[in-house]
Amino acid sequence: MNPRNPSFQPSPETPSAHTLADTHTVENQSYALEDYNLYLADVALQEAVKREGAAASHMDLTAFGQLTGSAQVIQWGFQANKVKPEFRSHDRFGRRVDLIEFHPAYHKLMETAIVNGIHSIPWCDPRPGSNVYRAALFYLQSQVEAGHGCPITMTFASIPTIRKQASIASVWEPLITSRHYDPRNVPVAEKSGVTIGMAMTEKQGGSDVRANTTRAYPVGQWGAGEIYELVGHKYFVSAPMCDAFLVLAQAEGGISCFLVPRWRPDGSKNPLQIQQLKNKMGNVSNASSETELRGAMGWLIGDEGRGIANILEMVALTRFDCMIGSSSGMRQAMAQILHHCSQRKAFGKLLTDQPLMQNVLADLAIESEAAMALTLRMARALDNPEDEHEKLVARIGTAIGKYWICKRTPGHAYEAMECIGGSAVMEDSIMPRLYREAPVNAIWEGSGNVQCLDMLRAMSRTPGSLEALFAEIDEAKGLHPAFDRFVSTTKNLFADLSDVEFQARVLVEHLALSLQASVLLRADNAAVADAFCATRLQSGSHHMYGTMPKGVDCQSIIQRAQPQVGV
Repeated sequence: MNPRNPSFQPSPETPSAHTLADTHTVENQSYALEDYNLYLADVALQEAVKREGAAASHMDLTAFGQLTGSAQVIQWGFQANKVKPEFRSHDRFGRRVDLIEFHPAYHKLMETAIVNGIHSIPWCDPRPGSNVYRAALFYLQSQVEAGHGCPITMTFASIPTIRKQASIASVWEPLITSRHYDPRNVPVAEKSGVTIGMAMTEKQGGSDVRANTTRAYPVGQWGAGEIYELVGHKYFVSAPMCDAFLVLAQAEGGISCFLVPRWRPDGSKNPLQIQQLKNKMGNVSNASSETELRGAMGWLIGDEGRGIANILEMVALTRFDCMIGSSSGMRQAMAQILHHCSQRKAFGKLLTDQPLMQNVLADLAIESEAAMALTLRMARALDNPEDEHEKLVARIGTAIGKYWICKRTPGHAYEAMECIGGSAVMEDSIMPRLYREAPVNAIWEGSGNVQCLDMLRAMSRTPGSLEALFAEIDEAKGLHPAFDRFVSTTKNLFADLSDVEFQARVLVEHLALSLQASVLLRADNAAVADAFCATRLQSGSHHMYGTMPKGVDCQSIIQRAQPQVGV
């Protein structure tokens, strides 16, 4: 009874007090994208793996895709980023230990990568297309979590440099390529598997490693393979929990490369002392540090004065892995937004059915596939080092790809967040993590300007590299009129190189677009290739995502990129 109106009787339609407490039901929201097969859900990746020579690995990639798409492994990515690594300089008894403590999920991710050979496959697995296979594995795993990729990459990339010193390689290579993950901070003699980091950067030089001031002094005999002691400061030591590091230091003969272990062979602590961990905006699951070398022992790799040349073989591979990581970030962003937009309605229609959103989604999908396609093409080049054309394409193409793909990723990540809206800003979504990771690969392992200068270096010091690149690009000649015009314009840019350094970014960007278009035109999907040429190669085109012209088959492109959750 209503005391203000005694005659009032509730009708059956009048809500009860209990009903009034139910303010809403959850509807028009997507579900978490998990428990699906990352590999089988990615049609473009499957086609690229086959196209670039790793079709025999389809079943292995299918199994790995099921693992990396599982809810458990995806959760490891969130856990590893929620709890940052912590530094312990001394144990409770006062002994120096330089220990980094991680959340257990980080170790689970590391173990998954190493057990599956992401750190070693091309060095010890003779299967066809081993670099393509490894790149595809890394592409899948990095979609789950990017930070642990740093030590995996450096461990993988260390082999060519370490092989320059046979006496060192005979001891260390079996441990580096082992599929046993052992994170303990103990001497190498007690381990059956190790990881490798590197330490090049110093405060006063940054990318200019010739300005390094860390000194190296021979303990007895000097020369390749001998023991030196290093004294100095490194401003960035990547993954300081690794078992050894490739380090640049000034010897009497000039900048030289050393393998510096955390523990000396006699079991004593090597005075490679961490000062503090870096407080990073992204890549937070992984540790980076400032480190003092207080007479740290190391073995000279190769001759004195050849340090930069020797370590650059490692750097070339870490730069290639930056291409993989950035392409992977784009793909995960695409999976998330397409999954969301296929379930979310606005103004009476699914987002994927709305023309303007289709323009944006298809545009982002093109960018993602172009990045992945170029990356796997470079992986095939790495698989064929005995072929002079492939060797030259890998040399110059990696510098170009690292510049372009890594630079395109931050804008792609932002636009992807906008497709989801306000929920994409929330930290319980993967989107903020993708956004924070996006600039890292563009800055680390050689920033944009360094990559452009590296491309110029390849032109001048590796005869035939530019010609090989244009020969590769011209494989698609005649397949699209916009492509032919753009490549002709690109070639004309090289007619006058009087101010080549000033124009380096223009040159690299034209080469990157030409190379991506060529790969796509020779690939398996005309809709993607035609749209790429129409939106990236036309004069004055593509100022923002979602500005594609009429005639682009957006629905076909979106359907191709849509993660196939049921497979």
